[in-house]
Amino acid sequence: MELIWEGLREAVRMMAQRDPLVMDAAWRSLWVSSTAVGLATAAGLPIGTLLAGRGGMAARAVIVAMRTAMAVPTVFVGVVCFALFSRRGPLGGLELLYTPWAIVAGEFLLAWPIVVAISHGAVASLDPRVEETARVLGAGPLRRWLTQLSEARTGVALAVLTAFARCVTELGIAVIVGGNIKYRTRTLSTATALETSRGDFGRALAMGVILLAIALAAAVTIGRLSRSRSG
Repeated sequence: MELIWEGLREAVRMMAQRDPLVMDAAWRSLWVSSTAVGLATAAGLPIGTLLAGRGGMAARAVIVAMRTAMAVPTVFVGVVCFALFSRRGPLGGLELLYTPWAIVAGEFLLAWPIVVAISHGAVASLDPRVEETARVLGAGPLRRWLTQLSEARTGVALAVLTAFARCVTELGIAVIVGGNIKYRTRTLSTATALETSRGDFGRALAMGVILLAIALAAAVTIGRLSRSRSG
């Protein structure tokens, strides 16, 4: 117990003094995950919305695949990305391995099925009269799509926040394709694991506390949105 209290005091001191290693890992975690989720949202929302308007077996199969992909271990995604970005891989020429963009690519693959599956559920649960009314009023395809997103905005926000929470706390992708390189690819999760293995419990706990705060903020927001959606 004494070790925990000492670690907490050291964590508070490091955060108050804006320890460079802690702040660097925190900002990198935020921008990498935000970028990956932003790209996944841009690519996933149109697909989720399109599938919501289709009732065939193919559409149902895609949604089942997306829901299954939501549970894929991050280590497996990291291994797939490593195979793609390594020198012998098909994308090795891009030289993305052990760069922040490799982590972004991996987290994109992690976030994309989450956005597709949850946004599909949000749009599919809308009253069919929403699109019919927009069509009667002369709205084009883009306007009808935007109307659907507006009506399902709570579900869409849930999709984005859930994807962000999953990405910002993941470890496997960042370690495998990022390499945990100091001041280059180190994130909060990888730095926490590294500092713990080194015995620097204070810095590890400081990074863990920041990571917990980010995840908790996302979880609280998701909970509030879920209650407002069900209400």
